[in-house]
Amino acid sequence: MVMRIRIECINKDDRKNPYERILRIGGTNPDGGAWRLSLADAVAGVEAGRYDFYVERPLGDPVNVLVIDRGLGNKYLKTTADGDSPNNLLSLPECP
Repeated sequence: MVMRIRIECINKDDRKNPYERILRIGGTNPDGGAWRLSLADAVAGVEAGRYDFYVERPLGDPVNVLVIDRGLGNKYLKTTADGDSPNNLLSLPECP
C-alpha cells in the first residue's frame, strides 16, 4: 500500500544555494513526532511503490514530488511544474 506523505522540511548540502542537492526530507507523523528520510531512502521508497510524496506550499495547494533520473546515476526529487515561485521543494524550511 502506497503512503501519501507530505514533505514539510529539507536539509541541503548548501542551504544558501537554491540549486544545491537535497540530503534529507522530513515532516510530522500523525502522532506529532518528526520523521526524516535520506534522499536515497526517499527515492528507493518511491521507486518501490511505498511512498508518494507531496509538498503543500501554500497550504491547500498540494504539488506532487517525482523522482528524476538524468541517466548519470544521481537520482533526485523534484516537484511537478506548477508555475509557482519559488520552487516548492527547495524553498521548504530546514529540518531540525
